[in-house]
Amino acid sequence: MALTALLSVSDKTGILEFAKALNALGIKLLSTGGTAKLLADAGLPVTEVADHTGFPEMLDGRVKTLHPKIHGGLLARRDLPAHVAAIEAHGIDTIDLLVVNLYPFEATVAKPGCTLEDAIENIDIGGPAMVRSAAKNWKDVGVLTDASQYAGALAELQADGKLSDKTKFALSVAAFNRISQYDGAISDYLSGLREDGSHSLFPAQSNGRFVKLQDLRYGENPHQQAAFYRDLYPAPGSLVSAKQLQGKELSYNNIADADAAWECVKSFDVPACVIVKHANPCGVAVGRDANEAYSKAFKTDPTSAFGGIIAFNRTVDGATAQEISKQFVEVLMAPGYTPEALELFQATRNRQNVRILEIALPPGGASDWDNGRNMMDVKRIGSGLLMQTADNRVLAASELKVVSKKQPTPEQLEDLLFAWKVAKYVKSNAIVFCAGGMTMGVGAGQMSRLDSARIASIKAEHAGLSLKGTAVASDAFFPFRDGLDVVVDAGASAVIQPGGSMRDQEVIDAADERGVVMVLSGVRHFRH
Repeated sequence: MALTALLSVSDKTGILEFAKALNALGIKLLSTGGTAKLLADAGLPVTEVADHTGFPEMLDGRVKTLHPKIHGGLLARRDLPAHVAAIEAHGIDTIDLLVVNLYPFEATVAKPGCTLEDAIENIDIGGPAMVRSAAKNWKDVGVLTDASQYAGALAELQADGKLSDKTKFALSVAAFNRISQYDGAISDYLSGLREDGSHSLFPAQSNGRFVKLQDLRYGENPHQQAAFYRDLYPAPGSLVSAKQLQGKELSYNNIADADAAWECVKSFDVPACVIVKHANPCGVAVGRDANEAYSKAFKTDPTSAFGGIIAFNRTVDGATAQEISKQFVEVLMAPGYTPEALELFQATRNRQNVRILEIALPPGGASDWDNGRNMMDVKRIGSGLLMQTADNRVLAASELKVVSKKQPTPEQLEDLLFAWKVAKYVKSNAIVFCAGGMTMGVGAGQMSRLDSARIASIKAEHAGLSLKGTAVASDAFFPFRDGLDVVVDAGASAVIQPGGSMRDQEVIDAADERGVVMVLSGVRHFRH
């Protein structure tokens, strides 16, 4: 008995070619609306669903496949005599292959100016109902919900005349996943609507939609289990788009640290290098090229750079690779590598262990933080979540407010902005000393801002770097003058901080007393 396929797609990509191939295999074609017209215009023998059911499409197409002859044909189990007898008694033919993709709800609501009416009209009813029916009865029905599945299914049909149980089950799982994603998008949109018609960033119900990229050997510690997921629709230029060119499997900690390094380095619009250890930048620098940027970044803290994560925003060439290979590196990231660089890392077994990732920068460059998408930071707490928009605030020089009597030189302003950019990626409390486009000392993650400042000074001393004349960034305000005194005692000549403390004037007066520049950003960058 010939197989029957029902094709009803919103996105027509590849459907005509697929239908032609099905027809060539002797598979009977059923279809609806625009899909049926497309097939008929191409000369394919296709039966309209309305003719198949004996019931016309109605309500502007809202009702066309919600019929026992469709759902009976999809849901009937061929191995149960009672099911077979029931569909025979009612003249229902079985449907063996369902090809459906849904109304473009996600694309519709993403458009500027989308109205509630637009959104509602793009909520598919018949499509998901058919997909669920077919996916439930996967042993008898193959269900395709994406054009990317056509080639594999067709190859199997051409080779064996049917789809294997393994393939049908995998297609069923993919189908239920697609329905879940679709319903989640609808729920997010509708539960985020306000009474005035505007849309909240934080809907009444948040439905996470993530796709697993890989299982990990373990989590933060060996006794923890872990996996790596990506957003259903990831923004270009993010870590999840990385291609691993060589090296061992990435660990949980590798990925967390790599994300910190990549997010920092891609924020620069000149050649830059970021070295991260335990989620904190231990060296950041800009230079004429990748090699100079790396050399400067490494000098900040050679001890911590051992076994670190290194990220570049420029292609890594042979000379840069040669310098990097002198150290133990866990992960290396860049938008590209020259053949010479890759060959060098393949030269010895030790270098072959370096995990090398290739990641495209955001298409809009350093300023393209989310490529038009609303990016969210999420933190798990107990049985709940904290959600916030991403900290993508970029500070322009024109926004700075000089509050000290001493005015900054152009070079100091440049260093202050550099230090401020780096401080955003350092765990709070953060203190960052910079000079000449490189970090000179980084103090991170301390309960006291004073201790962060002291640690930064100690780091600089151990690296043999002088902090005299450096610019310092503090991610939050100085609540007392003591924090300022510590960084000035270490050698700082210019300080950038958000301001906003009750004792701002006391701290400003201290800056004038010490003869240093003080600039307020008006922005805080806590990173916990």
